Amino acid sequence: MNYTIDELKNWLKENLNEERYEHSLGTAECAKKLASDLKLNEEKAYLAGLVHDCAKCFDKNKTNEILKNLELVCGEYDNPKTHHAPVGAYFAKKEFGIQDDEILSAVRWHTIGKPDMTLFEKIIFLADKIEKRTRPKDYAEPIRTIYQNEGMNKALLACYKCTIKSLTDRNLTICTATIDIYNELIKNLSKT
Repeated sequence: MNYTIDELKNWLKENLNEERYEHSLGTAECAKKLASDLKLNEEKAYLAGLVHDCAKCFDKNKTNEILKNLELVCGEYDNPKTHHAPVGAYFAKKEFGIQDDEILSAVRWHTIGKPDMTLFEKIIFLADKIEKRTRPKDYAEPIRTIYQNEGMNKALLACYKCTIKSLTDRNLTICTATIDIYNELIKNLSKT
């Protein structure tokens, strides 16, 4: 890696707005806690959480220039709010020198997820949604409770239910991957 954690924090502080910087710190802290709960590498989870939104505040031109080099899944092209995830993974590798494929994949998929997510990818996905610094308590607290009482997959299902409801309430398209993941979670949970 080309940066220390402190240097990454400084870069993020200079390149993100204040709320996004706080969210990145919150996601890193939450990811570390989730990794600890699940006996995975806490430092690696912290790093992934820290950089997951590194491209969130890029201007549209920079984002679009990087997107030309990337392959997106169905629906991602239509929603600019998700572009920062693949762009962020690309940037984390090129600029920060992060070579760990697990970290890069978790950054890549933290917005929409993907079928058959690894436990590490799930940690970063969930930490992004439930961190305590900036996420609204009325949204995040019920999902935190589900995670604590019923586990990771039930918490993820709750996230997807909220996402799908929000998208349908606003008459927005739903990425087919979101539907696939929702269906996969329902099927897997019905087997337990």
